[in-house]
Amino acid sequence: MMLNEETRNYILKHADEDVRKLALKMPADERIDVRMALQQIEGRQIARKKLPAWSVHQDILFPPRLSLEQCSSEITALYKQALVKRLLNGINKDKGEMLVDLTGGLGIDFSYLAPLFARAVYMERQHELCLLARHNMNVLGLDHAEVIETDSSVDPVSWPKADICFVDPARRDTAGRKTVAISDCEPDLSRLQDRLREKMTYCVFKLSPLLDIRLAMKELESVSEIHVVSVQNECKELLLVMDSRPVTQPVKCHCVNLKPEISEFVFTYDEEQAEDCAYTSEISTYLYEPNASILKAGAFRSIGRQYNLLKLHPNSHLYTSDRLVGNFPGRTFMVDGCSAFARAEVKKLLGGVTQANMTIRNFPSDVAALRKRLRLKEGGDVYLFVTTLANGQHVIIKTHKISET
Repeated sequence: MMLNEETRNYILKHADEDVRKLALKMPADERIDVRMALQQIEGRQIARKKLPAWSVHQDILFPPRLSLEQCSSEITALYKQALVKRLLNGINKDKGEMLVDLTGGLGIDFSYLAPLFARAVYMERQHELCLLARHNMNVLGLDHAEVIETDSSVDPVSWPKADICFVDPARRDTAGRKTVAISDCEPDLSRLQDRLREKMTYCVFKLSPLLDIRLAMKELESVSEIHVVSVQNECKELLLVMDSRPVTQPVKCHCVNLKPEISEFVFTYDEEQAEDCAYTSEISTYLYEPNASILKAGAFRSIGRQYNLLKLHPNSHLYTSDRLVGNFPGRTFMVDGCSAFARAEVKKLLGGVTQANMTIRNFPSDVAALRKRLRLKEGGDVYLFVTTLANGQHVIIKTHKISET
């Protein structure tokens, strides 16, 4: 898979231009592959932010926009790389002997994991992706990478034994709808898990962030770690680590937010179940909102207990304290005021504010309707939280942000 010189020169010349405008102007040189050139220009522009280490290689080839938007980012691939390094250290290996990626795709994750192993096998059933992978792995200097065009789930007996197996199941059904249950993904990990444990020391599964974690734990055996990974407070990936050995310790759930520095909160569901949670109907000096990974994982009691915070309501997932808690994994706000939902009280609280950021937690309305009702534009330095207190009272809390981790 190569580009001719004319197409390469066209890509370099127009690298920073608007692809939509370029598409309206046909180049005079008929030797230029216009479709491929536009695809590469657009791909390289996306990669500058999402995959900066890939974008510096002029010979890297990118797939159509949709595939590039759906692939892992560099920051999440680096997190998986660190995770796999730790797993290898746990079995006393500085360098792994074998990596198997059963669902290679564009190969972003594979390209960051492969350098950790003496041998790395990429499996993918789509011919075009295999062609891209062979080309790009050579450009990246991964000469030990083996690209195999196959449906890896059809013949598990042929899988090589490996230290680490990485699987990113397709999360769309045959009609193109998104799927979030493990049994609805392809390949179905619940069906293949016995074979996986026979062949691999560890398996790392990359799953939909919409997946029900507790349901996944019931469907899959020997899960030893859970990683809920967010980027800039947006939940991106759910990673499950499967051990070939029986798991005897409580499973740790790592709630991670990459900014790109790492904020991490670790708990177990046994701890979460056992924790007492203190509730309040009074708003103190500071208000706290856990990051997206903690909210996704459901560490509602554990976070309050660990940071000695009072929770506003079992379903509100907001917390308060008189003293400032440092390094809280989420957003921290100073409370400027609070009122019930009476017209005069709300008017006094807002005091002429016309622009504010608004968050609704456990309240019978949505943001759009409430903005219209309060005549508020989005943005600015004021942060409003509309929620329910432990006594059932609906309130609006006016704050300004102190920190975010």
